[in-house]
Amino acid sequence: MDDPALESHEHHLALRGLQRINHWSKSVKNIWQPIAELAREIGPIRVLDVATGGGDIPIGLWQMARQYNLPIRIDGCDVSPVAIAHAKAAAQRAGADVHFFLADVLLDQFPSGYDVLVASLFVHHLDPAQVVELFRRMAQPPCRLIVINDLRRSAAALRFTQLGTRMLSRSSVVHVDGPRSVRGAYTIPEILELARQGSLTDFTLRPLFPFRYLLTWRRT
Repeated sequence: MDDPALESHEHHLALRGLQRINHWSKSVKNIWQPIAELAREIGPIRVLDVATGGGDIPIGLWQMARQYNLPIRIDGCDVSPVAIAHAKAAAQRAGADVHFFLADVLLDQFPSGYDVLVASLFVHHLDPAQVVELFRRMAQPPCRLIVINDLRRSAAALRFTQLGTRMLSRSSVVHVDGPRSVRGAYTIPEILELARQGSLTDFTLRPLFPFRYLLTWRRT
């Protein structure tokens, strides 16, 4: 899915497959909990989902904010114009007031003015130096909360993903990228060390089903 030469039809099909996988793994629910806690404590907040892909995470968070009547403004950014177009169309269909825009969070000036930064299924695409740089960029003020949802590498996770991607998506891209993503993912000890190198202190990390983890950091 990272290949810029990927045909638009195949890219959209892959993004829909990823949306089903995120729904099945309850990604929005897991990411929502620390965001809701912050909003209840301090009032209106702005949230940015970096490398948003098809936009299902910020759209889901917007729906949760409406359900619980919390004052949360949610945006999403991605380096791919195809992904942003897909996300905008999905938000329009859902009637979701979510703003999507193009940005490369590793090379461009990092988007500013957000209280919460979310990265879901992005870290496993990055090499260790890029992960450290991403964490350092995310931890700059005014950010108060970072939420990372990603894959855990293991032999069991690889077998599970090989089966699960075929059950949940017809996309050949997802069938290839799913196992490849697990192979590129970090183990818990590895991500703990990268978070420390990336200036994230006093963070929490807990394993999630299926073969994922949730890392949260709050500014003290």
